[in-house]
Amino acid sequence: MHRFIASFLCLAGLLTAQTPSVNPTPPVPETPAAAAVNPTPGVPASIAQAPASKTPPPAPLPTIQPRTVKVPVLPPLPAGPPPNIIVMLIDDMGWTDLGCYGSKYYETPHIDQLAKDGMRFTQAYSACTVCSPTRAAMMTGKAPARLHITDWITGHVPSNSRLLIPKWTMQLPLEEETLAERLKTRGYGTASIGKWHLGEEEFYPTKHGFDVNIGGTSGGSPPSYFSPYKIATLPDGPKDEFLSDRLTDEAVKFIDKNKEKPFFIYLPHYGVHTPIMGKPEVIAKYQAKKAAGGHSNPVYAALVESIDDSVGKLRAKLNELKLAENTIFIFTSDNGGLSNMVNPNGWSRGPTDNSPARLGKGSAYEGGVHIPLIVSWPGLVKPGSTCDVPVITYDHVPTLLAATQTPLKKDQVVDGESLLPLLGGTDTLAREAIYWHYPHYHPGSATPYSAIREGDWKLIHFHEDNHVELYNLKLDAGEVDNRAPFDSVRALQLRDKLMAWLKDTGAQIPERNPKYDPDKQVNEPRKPGGEKRKAE
Repeated sequence: MHRFIASFLCLAGLLTAQTPSVNPTPPVPETPAAAAVNPTPGVPASIAQAPASKTPPPAPLPTIQPRTVKVPVLPPLPAGPPPNIIVMLIDDMGWTDLGCYGSKYYETPHIDQLAKDGMRFTQAYSACTVCSPTRAAMMTGKAPARLHITDWITGHVPSNSRLLIPKWTMQLPLEEETLAERLKTRGYGTASIGKWHLGEEEFYPTKHGFDVNIGGTSGGSPPSYFSPYKIATLPDGPKDEFLSDRLTDEAVKFIDKNKEKPFFIYLPHYGVHTPIMGKPEVIAKYQAKKAAGGHSNPVYAALVESIDDSVGKLRAKLNELKLAENTIFIFTSDNGGLSNMVNPNGWSRGPTDNSPARLGKGSAYEGGVHIPLIVSWPGLVKPGSTCDVPVITYDHVPTLLAATQTPLKKDQVVDGESLLPLLGGTDTLAREAIYWHYPHYHPGSATPYSAIREGDWKLIHFHEDNHVELYNLKLDAGEVDNRAPFDSVRALQLRDKLMAWLKDTGAQIPERNPKYDPDKQVNEPRKPGGEKRKAE
């Protein structure tokens, strides 16, 4: 125990003594107990307990050896016309919610076949632990921190929190150049079919380069998966028509209409977001199945299967029109699966389970951002291949622009890196790390945090008290063994890189709440008028 306390104080001393200039938030005031151990606030305990005249200077950090320079190898692009593009973004799908990612309960034969025909990424991440920031990153190639779109729109407003959340952006500004706008310069037909959730009508998809918007509004979830849908931009179909099927049919119609020219279909399904619904006959099938690996909800399983049906129907249409060979098909999710949620009465279980990842959507841990990603492009990607390199949502814009030989707009900034070297069979990207920033509170357990992943190591910085947690994800996928007290040098180095990135992106940092009352309940989401609001 004494050795553990000494190690912890050593780490605290390093973080205080070595890096005050990069700490974006003021240090947490000491408690009386802490003051008794260290009577000199702001000075590491190992220094404060000895007379100043006899205190040796702090030992220098070990020399950081320069990393080997990585040079990605760009593969030759397939000959022929520009490729068609389908990006299917699923809402709240966890990284184990598919057969090809290990589920023994959910049945996803069409998505599993997509993985067999393309590349399955084992270390893919969403740009945020909630949806709107990831959607903005998918459209722009920018990190949510740079966009200042850092929570789901319109987010949570805590009634009593330690930190005040920043005044963040609640729409995708028209000044942002989107993937659709760039592809239109190459003659692409563009369609957004499904959930938008990036602002009110003046910021809808047709204002951002899409020829059509079918089903996209400012809302984050459908009133119902069965017609009548009550979605302003989607006329109701026959009674009890299922929403996943309807959106797929609209995409098939767009393919038929635009088959003579390159097209870009952005298909952000509402599934598998709440309200969890499914077709009765499919629910009955899963009710007869035995639960497996934490997956046991037959209604959620039916909703997952509706997404699988969508993939199958779209690929069948591409094959029918002989377009499959020249179509890039991307299947991914906007954040981790909805597993455990915090409420005033404790924890409640969500419809799925992300194990071995820790927690899920709205958390600071792997379950909130570790997602499935499958890319099929027969002209380039080797069938049945896998990639273990960490990638993130904002990589898709530079990837697709490079794949279509579409230049960035003058002065356009992207934070992502093209994945073409990975898709072409190498295992190299130029960057060293990927980052997250979520200066908000969420019932998924998140408090304001920022994080960095470099290699196998992930460091999370929690802004409420400025403590850090360090995990080796290769050895500890469940993030249960915090190595920060035992590897203070690595923790300090990663924290410095994270703080530099936050500064570079202009990230908004939450501030202390002078009205915070520790005797009152914390973090009840409320509407601006004071009424309690439902979690996104």
